[in-house]
Amino acid sequence: MSEVSVEQIYNTVRKISVDQIRDTVATLCWEACYNLPEDIVEGFRKARETEQSPLGRSIIDQLIENAQLAATEDRPYCHDTGLTVVFAEVGQDVYIDGGDFEEAIHEGIRKGYKEGYLRNSIVGDPLLRKNTNDNTPGVIHTKLVPGNQIKLTVLPKGGGSENMSAMKFLLPGEGVEGVKKFVLDTIIAAGGRACPPIVVGVGIGGSFDKVTEIAKKAVLRDIGKHHPEPHIAQLEKELLVEINKTGIGPQGLGGTSTSLWTAVETYGCHITALPVAVNIQCHAARKKSCII
Repeated sequence: MSEVSVEQIYNTVRKISVDQIRDTVATLCWEACYNLPEDIVEGFRKARETEQSPLGRSIIDQLIENAQLAATEDRPYCHDTGLTVVFAEVGQDVYIDGGDFEEAIHEGIRKGYKEGYLRNSIVGDPLLRKNTNDNTPGVIHTKLVPGNQIKLTVLPKGGGSENMSAMKFLLPGEGVEGVKKFVLDTIIAAGGRACPPIVVGVGIGGSFDKVTEIAKKAVLRDIGKHHPEPHIAQLEKELLVEINKTGIGPQGLGGTSTSLWTAVETYGCHITALPVAVNIQCHAARKKSCII
């Protein structure tokens, strides 16, 4: 078998420049903040049909109108344009050309937030509290996948809902009922501070860091799309019903539309552990993806 030279390998991979990554992230930042996803807007409409509280229906009407105005007038749906979370699926046959991959993403955030006139909400040092004035650093989750493309997903995460998220190690014996109790306790504790109607992402399994990552990834799943495993899909359905029975309602002012959707992601874990994380996303459930 003949040896393959470095030059031959270099010529077979697809080159993607850091400039293209930067510009793609920049566009995704303002597009995500201006245009609420259609599955979320449709979730508002369905919640409007079933909401029993007149005040709750009025609030949902305002959310729908706000989404329409933001999209048509190119303005942020919410003044809190969030901590920029980026999920990057990088093909193993991609060569990042011209610079550092993560710095390109941060530069894209800087560019997007400046050009999109988005609020800068990030402090560089969590104790000294000085604003970086460019919304960096973002939080980057990178996964190596087959292929020669890069999929970038921008998730602007507002402070109110993120602050109400939680993680806990349960005893394995607490099982599914323990998971449900922790999720409901977290939602009840959040009340109106998470700006409902919310999207709830639940992570079960993994490690201390992994469970929070998959909980955040869960909020990206479109409304109406259940987990492929039947027992997890059933858990999603049961949680959604129980959350909407809390009576928290739109903006915490009472009603039956506390959550638009609840998605659960799982991962293998140690025999001694049952980690659970709840990542709450407010009604400004923004997300935008692009493949390059």
